[in-house]
Amino acid sequence: MTPSATTALSDADFATAIEDRYYEDYLPGAVYVYGSITMTEDDILRFAGEFDPQHIHTDPRFAEHGPFKGLIASGWHTCAVMMRLYADHYISKVASLASPGIDELRWVRPVRPGDSLAIRTTVQQARVSRSKPDRGLVHTGIEVLNQRGETVVTMSAMNLLLRRRPAGE
Repeated sequence: MTPSATTALSDADFATAIEDRYYEDYLPGAVYVYGSITMTEDDILRFAGEFDPQHIHTDPRFAEHGPFKGLIASGWHTCAVMMRLYADHYISKVASLASPGIDELRWVRPVRPGDSLAIRTTVQQARVSRSKPDRGLVHTGIEVLNQRGETVVTMSAMNLLLRRRPAGE
């Protein structure tokens, strides 16, 4: 996997650096693109051999005659690449508390050796916690895109983030 540059769809990235990003910085409607990481055949074979040993992911000769007419990455491998980009570029390094989970994970299109993956994040919703007002819940739509801009994975993530404390608190 080869990481490369990051871009944003808006005029600028977040107003604050990832090392100083809090709940208040995740504004509903904001859209960003981060990436990319290139998937190599060796990466696909190594991941699948350890974590998803199905022939369509581990055996190029079998895969040629399989349903996808060639080797494809495990969907879980694609999700792991998404998580790397998400953690490196999107989710706060200082305010992230946990994630209650993801919704609606879909593997839309196969990922093949040589594909370069990026993520497009859309802040869908942000609300302050009713039970713990020092934090908020951010819902983010995530699309994993290949180098042609085609969507390969979609999901909706939830993250609990600390709120920024006003001076003097």
